[in-house]
Parts: sequence; C-alpha cells; structure tokens
Amino acid sequence: MSQDAFRLTSPDGKSLDLPIHRGTCGPDVIDVATLYREQGVFTYDPGFVSTGSCSSDITFIDGEKGILMYRGYPVEQLAEHSSFIEVSYLLLHGELPTAEQLAAFDRTIRTHTMLNEGMLRFFNGFRYDAHPMAMLSAVVGSMSAYYHDTTNAEDPEHRDIFSHRILAKLPTIAAAAYKLNIGQPFMYPRNDLNYCENLLHMFFAVPAEPYEIDPIAAEALDLLFILHADHEQNCSTSTVRMAGSSGANPYSAIAAGIAALWGPAHGGANEAVLSMLEEIGHAKNIGKYIEKAKDKNDPFRLMGFGHRVYKNFDPRATIIREMCHKVLAKLGRKDTPLFDLALELEQVALNDDYFKQKNLYPNVDFYSGIIYRALGIPTSMFTVMFAIGRSVGWTAHWREMISDPKGKIARPRQLYTGSPPRDYVDIAQRK
Repeated sequence: MSQDAFRLTSPDGKSLDLPIHRGTCGPDVIDVATLYREQGVFTYDPGFVSTGSCSSDITFIDGEKGILMYRGYPVEQLAEHSSFIEVSYLLLHGELPTAEQLAAFDRTIRTHTMLNEGMLRFFNGFRYDAHPMAMLSAVVGSMSAYYHDTTNAEDPEHRDIFSHRILAKLPTIAAAAYKLNIGQPFMYPRNDLNYCENLLHMFFAVPAEPYEIDPIAAEALDLLFILHADHEQNCSTSTVRMAGSSGANPYSAIAAGIAALWGPAHGGANEAVLSMLEEIGHAKNIGKYIEKAKDKNDPFRLMGFGHRVYKNFDPRATIIREMCHKVLAKLGRKDTPLFDLALELEQVALNDDYFKQKNLYPNVDFYSGIIYRALGIPTSMFTVMFAIGRSVGWTAHWREMISDPKGKIARPRQLYTGSPPRDYVDIAQRK
C-alpha cells in the first residue's frame, strides 16, 4: 500500500484504499469521498471534531503548540506590525498589500461606510430594546435587497464589491443598533477617520457637542479586530460556507454566520466572562469560586479560561493581555472594583497548580470582555463587536468557497436512529 493511502478493510474482508492528502502544515486528512459508494457506510463524527470539511489556504491553527497564522503570517507579527485594514486585505487577497494597494483599499472602505437611507429607516421597525445581534443579522440580510444588482457570485468584480461593502458598512449597522438601544440620534460616518476611530465616533459622539476619540481606545479595538479576524473552520465560518454553497446571495450567507455567532457557546463567551465576574462580586470570594471550579459536581465554571482548540495556550490571549492592562490603566476608572477582581482572578489562575496542569490559561474572551467594558461598550454589544472583526474572515472563506471549481453544495449525512419501516394505522384503530 502506498504511503499516500489509508487501507480500510470491512468486516466482510473487502478492502478500500482511501487517499491521504497532505497540507503545508497540520495533520494529514483521509479522503472518504468514495467510502459510501465502495463500502456502503458513512463516517460518524458528531461536532465534526475529526473531520476536514474543506481545503483552505486562509488560516492555520495548531492547538497543541498555540499557533495561529493568517495566510502563513504568525498572528503575533501581524498584531505587532499591521493594522486591521491591512490584515483584511491580506485575508481577502492572499498577500500583504503594497503601500499603493493599501491606500486604495483603505480609501475604498472609508468611502463606503454610509448606509442607504432606506436601510436606516429599517431600524425604526425594531423595538427600542431589540437585541443588537437580532438587528445586525436582519439588516445584513436585507442588504441583498439594496444591492441585488451586484450579487452575482460568478463575477469577480461583484465579489470584490460585496467584500468591500460588508467590511465598510457593518460598523455603521452596529452603531445604528446601539444608538437605537440607548435612544440617541444616529451619527453618520466620517471619511476622515480610520476604521476604528470611525466606529468609536458613531458609537459615542452626539450632535450636541464634539467628541474626542481616545487613541488608546482605537488602538485596542484595532488589535481586537485583528485577533478576531479569522479562526479557521469554526461554527459561524462553517455556517457561512454551508449557506453560501447553495448559491445563496453573499449577504444572506453572512447573516447566517451572524446568527451562528450569536449562540452563547460561540460568540457569547466574552459576555459570560463579565457575568461570571459580577457573580463572584469581590476579590475575597475568589478562593471560594476557584474551589467551586475544581469541583466536578459543581455546575460553576470559570469562563474565559481554556479553549476547545488550544490545548496549551491561546496565542491571542498572550497578545491582548498587555493591551488589556494598558486600557485598564488609562480607561478603567468607572468599574475599578470589577477590573481589580478580574486581574486578581487572572493571577490566581495563572499560579494555581490545578489550572496550570490542565492548561486552563486565560483565553482571548477573558481579556476582550474586560477591554470592551472599559471602553464603555455595553455587554449586549460584545458579540456584535466580535462579528465586526470576524466579518472579513467570513468573507474570505465565502470567496474561497464560491470560487472553488470543485465546490459542491454542503450536504452532510446522518446515522438514523428512528423507527424501522412500519405501516400507517387508521386513527380509529390507534391505541
């Protein structure tokens, strides 16, 4: 048998050589596409924990070693030297831009941030207390009604137009949802501000007085967006790919991804961190809650520690930790007790043998929730902020999926455990 094939033998002695595909990094994959046709069986992998759903050259993760790379570039280098707009160009186009390309891309994003006035009136149909994620998914889905003339996925120019629009307009949509919640007038975007400065302006400025943007706040947002820009085949990204595989318009696919991200098991982790800190309440209670976390029979869990993919440490957390402390030193005045509690909990967990043995280190959600709180962003908007950063990753994966000549509509199979065949019984004879 060739080293490039995996031999499978069925109980009846029938053998099948399954091709092995090797990527540039990471584990090999066994191609089971012919398994049902040749052997009459499916693979069974709930949660797809051992299944490669596609081939991709966008993002690589090694959870054992704590590695995250975008297009081959370590996220640590991008976080130190790049910007979210430059990283967005990299994810969408595969290479870092030249100075001229970056300037043109940045100009395009800045000049496409405004929403059609009809879309703004759409917000008037929501209750004042509607959840921002509900509004975000609905309004993004509605974009296909405004830009239906440029949603031909087969047209590379249309794909570029869509990519620029979703990246440029999502902060504006998010800001409109936030302003509706707090009863303030909508603030139009400004072309003279960069991506994160513009978001802060639309969130916190009011018509009655000037608003001064804090550079540390803008820097923190830019870093968070870089770290959240993509994370391989996670739930929401896979949802975008699956929805897009049907040929649905790209705005619908992104709206589906937003809906998937809204789930508390996916995008709501940083919100759960704040809820946990509020439950602990005071630094004097940390010891009690640490013991509760160690007790397998206690339902309490320390949120923001450990990660399903990263078995050692979350490289994004290592990067964002320094920014978290920087933000708290400058902006964390209003919630000082809460932030002091978070920092003390961090130190206790980092030095506790139980957490070190199980590699339960603070992850990116632990620090991002604290930063958003310090910036004055309410908890209900945390997942929206996640969506803004992740939107470029979703878009890059949609572009890759839709342009793949071998692409097919996603159609998983199942293990059926229902009733065996049976005959219909007339209602009068049923017991």
